[in-house]
Amino acid sequence: MTQPQGFESKHHPFDLVCRLKKSLYGLKQAPRAWNERFTSFLPSLGFQASNADSSLFIQHSSLGTVVLLLYVDDIILTGSNSSLITSVIGALTQEFDMKDLGQLTYFLGLQISYQSAGLFVSQTKYIKELLDRVDLQDSKPCPTPCLPYHRLLKDDGKPYSHPEQYRSIVGALQYLTFTRPDIAFSVNQACQFMHNPMESHVVAVKRILRYLKRTLDFGIWFKPGLLHLHAYSDADWVEDPNDRRSVSGFIVYLGSSPISWASKKQHTVSRSSTEAEYRALAIAAAELAWIRQLFCDLHVPLHVPPLIHCDNISAIALSSNPVFHSRMKHL
Repeated sequence: MTQPQGFESKHHPFDLVCRLKKSLYGLKQAPRAWNERFTSFLPSLGFQASNADSSLFIQHSSLGTVVLLLYVDDIILTGSNSSLITSVIGALTQEFDMKDLGQLTYFLGLQISYQSAGLFVSQTKYIKELLDRVDLQDSKPCPTPCLPYHRLLKDDGKPYSHPEQYRSIVGALQYLTFTRPDIAFSVNQACQFMHNPMESHVVAVKRILRYLKRTLDFGIWFKPGLLHLHAYSDADWVEDPNDRRSVSGFIVYLGSSPISWASKKQHTVSRSSTEAEYRALAIAAAELAWIRQLFCDLHVPLHVPPLIHCDNISAIALSSNPVFHSRMKHL
């Protein structure tokens, strides 16, 4: 290992290295060191880091495009030309100790199945492992992830005796929202009480798990179609009984396939439903701008402007009329 900054040998600053007593892979800084080593090599193959995502690298040439996604030491590689992909794999194999696992079927808990209609992405195996971990594999299934019009209270009931277990389960549920937008709102509610969970909050989390037990095979379909971006935005005005802040929600579609979604509490209290909806529109617009930048990096043109759907007439009027900008710019 090269000598760390600030600990170089005075007599041999360049020609000596550190001898490790422990494997580099087992150290805390190992993922960062590997990531830096790998990303510094990619430009030599013609890859450029995406402006929208620091873990995405793109190689453009006259023969086609190759896209590489890096997560610590797991890599997804795809492109428009199979010979280009093969040459990149060969170059990476010569430089690093790597194994080509073939067509993508399982990646970081995501299961990918290929069918004639498109790609189906799910987390069935991940859900089963989570249910086994919390001993709810034989629980009674539930039809919905939460009760309608029900909000969790921060001081409702007794404090939970194992808060670290609550944090662990809710953290695992957060990872499930990658393919399950139907539980995004319920998980967002549960996340707000990580520091001091109550027994009533644990009951709400168990309901989410029982709902997952009923919907093990749910996932996301990605079908080929028109490259049209459109989003749906909404907000519930001061519905949180704890601090009276609103919750924003949006979902973005590419053609008929959902590609991004979120349910998140707003940072400040909105004094009208128009203000709450306007903030939600701004969040959805920012997400669309990020996705457009991602498509620009991939050299994929979007010929039709993105469209945002909103059900609040006042918020739409504020958004479309530049005269009101001075009134709303503080939002």
